[in-house]
Amino acid sequence: MIEIYTDGAYNPVTRRGGWAAVIVEEGTKNIISGSMENTTNNRMEIVGALEGLQKVPEGREVTVYTDSQYLFGCMSRGWERRANRDLFEKLDAVVEKRKVKWQWIDQSNPNPYQKDAHLTALKMLNNKEEMRPEEIPGSPPTSLTHLDAEGRPKMVDVSAKPDTVREAVAKCRVNMKPETFDLIKQGKIAKGDVLTVAQLAGIMGAKRTPELIPLCHPLLIGEVKIEFSLDEVNHRIEIMASVKSTGKTGVEMEALTAAAVTALTIYDMCKAIDRTITIDSLRMTRKSGGKSGLIELEKD
Repeated sequence: MIEIYTDGAYNPVTRRGGWAAVIVEEGTKNIISGSMENTTNNRMEIVGALEGLQKVPEGREVTVYTDSQYLFGCMSRGWERRANRDLFEKLDAVVEKRKVKWQWIDQSNPNPYQKDAHLTALKMLNNKEEMRPEEIPGSPPTSLTHLDAEGRPKMVDVSAKPDTVREAVAKCRVNMKPETFDLIKQGKIAKGDVLTVAQLAGIMGAKRTPELIPLCHPLLIGEVKIEFSLDEVNHRIEIMASVKSTGKTGVEMEALTAAAVTALTIYDMCKAIDRTITIDSLRMTRKSGGKSGLIELEKD
């Protein structure tokens, strides 16, 4: 069995990216890497996997470890590929000739090979042989910011941060029977107009996030949008919640809460006629603003 640990890095200001793949077979490690101009973070994640797999002989079994939810979702969970289709076509062709298993791995995982991939991608991004820890953008903190020195919970002090425009986008899906889907479309659910009520609930959820998540900061929210995409084939509703604010901290939790509350409201209004309704794939897809800038996990 061959293992490949991949990672990509990206600077939204310079639009430069780096990628790396650590190929491990019977304890032997081989690292390949590269950099590109005018790229995106998602493209770097795909390139790392593509380049690594191309080094594997056809017909071999290989497990690809990635910390990219975007890449993992598109390759193993059927997420829609709305961008980077040129790279996905190449990746599909390579995968077809090998026995590939995709495995998501959290960036904070202590696996040394994944750490090698992460640091190598950052080196390629910054065109440096070595980097000091403080130079690594987006690297996990050495301690949990919501715990004090004695391990007790605390709210992070953001008073010294500058105000910037912040935006976050989150999505989730509600799956149901075809009959339920049709009744929602036709506005014939007994409790009322499901999507309108759910939209209002999502907006309220975003505004009340600090009351639900203990250490979230109360924010002055500038805008909340709840949008629906009706999947006629799979009889499901995809929810997209976007939240904007100008302030010292991000609005990721507000966007996630908005999407979740919207989905829960759909469930509540339809559960009497459909006990099979499920909610899944709650996730962040994009955030911008603050020190980390634009982080794009998947295209809207």
